[in-house]
Amino acid sequence: TIDIIRNLYPIRTCKINFDKNPKKTRPCLNYYIGRCVGPCLGNVDHDKYMEMIDEIIMFLSGKEDKLIEIIEEKMKKASEALDFESAAKYRDQIKSLNIILEKQKVVSTNALIDQDVIGMAKGIDDVCIQVFFIRSGKVVGREHFIIEDTFNEKRSDILSSFIKQFYLGTAYVPKEIFIEEEIEDMEAISKWLSEKRGNKVTLRVPKRGEKSELMEMVRKNAMDMLKQDGDRILKENRRKEEALEKLRDILNLEKTPYRIEAFDISNIAGVNSVGSMVVFEYGRPKKSDYRRFKIKTVTAPDDYKSMEEILRRRFTRGIRERELTDENKLNMKGFSIFPDLVMIDGGKGQVNVALQVLEELDLDIPVCGLVKDEFHKTRGIIFNNKEINLEVDSEVYRLIYGIQEEAHRFAISYHRSLRSKDMFKSELDYVKGIGEKRKIALLKHFKSIENIKKATVEELAEVESMNKKVAQELYNHFRKDRGD
Repeated sequence: TIDIIRNLYPIRTCKINFDKNPKKTRPCLNYYIGRCVGPCLGNVDHDKYMEMIDEIIMFLSGKEDKLIEIIEEKMKKASEALDFESAAKYRDQIKSLNIILEKQKVVSTNALIDQDVIGMAKGIDDVCIQVFFIRSGKVVGREHFIIEDTFNEKRSDILSSFIKQFYLGTAYVPKEIFIEEEIEDMEAISKWLSEKRGNKVTLRVPKRGEKSELMEMVRKNAMDMLKQDGDRILKENRRKEEALEKLRDILNLEKTPYRIEAFDISNIAGVNSVGSMVVFEYGRPKKSDYRRFKIKTVTAPDDYKSMEEILRRRFTRGIRERELTDENKLNMKGFSIFPDLVMIDGGKGQVNVALQVLEELDLDIPVCGLVKDEFHKTRGIIFNNKEINLEVDSEVYRLIYGIQEEAHRFAISYHRSLRSKDMFKSELDYVKGIGEKRKIALLKHFKSIENIKKATVEELAEVESMNKKVAQELYNHFRKDRGD
């Protein structure tokens, strides 16, 4: 339904604030493929645009018959004016709306009250919540949500949490909301929704009749969606498992590399060399185990030395954590879990650096690197000093490429955050005796660095938390820079 509406009414889906950014901007792809009229270009008639919005609201409110009458009138006027192109467009609109109407099932005899029906299907670890939107007695749309890791949670708690989150993020709240069972904070949620809507909203649990039958239909839909999602995940897991087994065979490893740790060095213009470690378990990213390393021992840009440092730090700490884990009889986690395969986003040189570090630490972990083409795109892997090309449409290639991209993304994002912090440093950071508290007080008092430079020692000393000695130090610092 939403896709058809977007085709019929090419309104914008971007979040540009035209009040704050009134200037014309370059249109996005939606404009060029006819999915948006491009208000960002500044040449869209305001009344015409709002007319589209009004018609969408009319449709979503269940007033399709009235909307079709309006469009038929437009088509008639266009034909009379010999504007056959517009008339044809309106004709197609009416056809599309009729297709939607045929699919919409009448489920309520009460056509005056807007209703949402929320049902749930619970699996072992996951839940699917299905929402039917009923407007003017007809199902005008539906949405489903898969919620993971719900093994120990009660149905009522999941339902309560979902309702709060769902209606917090939606602009419209219907008059009635039907749920499958009582929840503890039902009255409080109803009161909150009533305040959000502007008049009374009722939460109900249907016991019999048409609403009970509708709830059963919603539950069945939720169960079907949960099964489909489960089938999709099973297929995806099977595909990843096969890719890992294939990688094991290609590299002739003793065991399948269910845990892969990939390391990358980011070094832009020789500034702030940083390293990243991303972890994939069973072919999926395990973000809780990701780590970032700010290079400490290497001052000049040197990927080899930087790689050596982060690998040494990672595995030295891992060995130490393992010893503590064994002593205290704890389960292994974090750095104490070693990978089945180390992947280096580099060539033979960096792979040899990694092997040397692991040998010094008496660790027997296989290491592979990546082979890049002239466009710096991965085309294969390096293992045991041999280059192994991979077919770009193979699952192994997709796995390796995905891990490499994630490692690079993670390193670059850290690098950017460090550079961003440097941008906010001021000259005050380099003055002895000026800490964060005094820096804030000075900027608050003088408004700018330039005004601080012009101030006398006495004026500087008057600022909160400053004293004569630090004021003199600051005064001398700026005069020294100017050669005074």
